[in-house]
Amino acid sequence: MRHGSELDPPNRFESIRRELDLEQLQWDAEHLATHDRREIEYLPDDSKSIVSENKSPDIPFRYSVNPYRGCVHGCSYCYARNTHEFLGFNAGLDFETKIMVKHKAPQLLETFLNRKSYQPETISFSGVTDCYQPAERQFRLTRQCLEVALRYQQPVGIVSKNALVVRDLDLLQLLAAQNLVHVYLSITTLQPELARAMEPRTSIPSARLRAVRMLAEAGVPVGVMVAPVIPGLNDSEIPEILDQARQAGAATANFILLRLPLTVEPVFREWLQRTQPEKQELIEARVRQTRDGSMYDSQWNQRMRGSGTIAEQIKQMFQLFAKKHGLDKPLPPVDSTRFQNPNAGPQQMNLF
Repeated sequence: MRHGSELDPPNRFESIRRELDLEQLQWDAEHLATHDRREIEYLPDDSKSIVSENKSPDIPFRYSVNPYRGCVHGCSYCYARNTHEFLGFNAGLDFETKIMVKHKAPQLLETFLNRKSYQPETISFSGVTDCYQPAERQFRLTRQCLEVALRYQQPVGIVSKNALVVRDLDLLQLLAAQNLVHVYLSITTLQPELARAMEPRTSIPSARLRAVRMLAEAGVPVGVMVAPVIPGLNDSEIPEILDQARQAGAATANFILLRLPLTVEPVFREWLQRTQPEKQELIEARVRQTRDGSMYDSQWNQRMRGSGTIAEQIKQMFQLFAKKHGLDKPLPPVDSTRFQNPNAGPQQMNLF
C-alpha cells in the first residue's frame, strides 16, 4: 500500500514525543517495509453535529459537511492534515490511515436543516476532507446526505478528486434539474505517475476528466479546480489542464496555491525529498518566493493566492488560459428559494 507520507510527526498538542529506534532493525528490510505500509482503520466518530460554520473571509461558503475526518487519498500536500492533531493523531501516516467515520451524518444533517432559525444557503461538501474518498465506497454517507439535501431541496456544492462522484449521478441530475448543485473536480496534473506519487489513492487524471464529461453531459453544472498549484512542479501544466477541462465539458475553473500550515510543511518536504529529489531545491525556493521568504503565510486573502512575482505570474497565466477556454465565468448561482422542510406539515392553530 502506497502512502503520501512516511512520517509520524509529533502532535503539536502533546508534551510527550515518541521516537522509534529502528537502528537495530536496519538489516530487516521486511519489518521496515511493514512499518511504512499500514492498514487503514475506520474508527467511529460520535460527533453531535455535522455542519461546520466557516468564518474565513477568503472561503466562498459559510457551511460545510465532512462525513469523514482524515483522508485515505493520502495527498502529500493536503492542508487538512494538521486537523487530525485535534483528535490525538498525527498529520502524517495517521491522517491517511486512521479515518474517523461519522455514521450519523445523514441524520445530523437533517437535524440541522430542521432548525427553526436556519436560513437556507449552499452547504459545501469537502470543506476539509474529500467526501468521495475511498471510505465512501463502503459507508455511502455522502450519498445519504445528498438524499437528505434532495428531500429538503437544499443547495449543495461538491469538490472532489475522486471519480466516484459519478456513482451518484442519479441524485446529482435531480438536484441539477432544480438548480441546487455545483460540482468541482480537482485536477492537479495530467501525468499519471506524478499523480500516483503526489496523491496515491485518488482517481487518475483521465478518470477525473471522464467524470467531468459525464457530469456535463448529464446537465450537472461542473467546474475544475487546479488545487493546489505547486510552483516548480505542476504550475507549467495549467494551460493543458484548462484545455483538457474545457474539452471535457467544464464550464468554469479556479486555482489555489499550495498551502503548508503547521505540521503539513514537514510532511510535504519529506515527500519532496523522497520523490522529487532533483526538483526539491527549486520547488522550495519558488514556494518561498510566493510566501515572502517563508514556506507559508496564513494571512487572510494571501494564503490562497500568495504574493510576489511568481505568484502574480501564476495568477496571470491562469487567468489568460481560463479566458481563452471560456472558463473565466462562475457557474450560475444555485436557487436557495426552493428549500422546503418535508417534516413541517400543517400546524394546528391555537384555540385560545
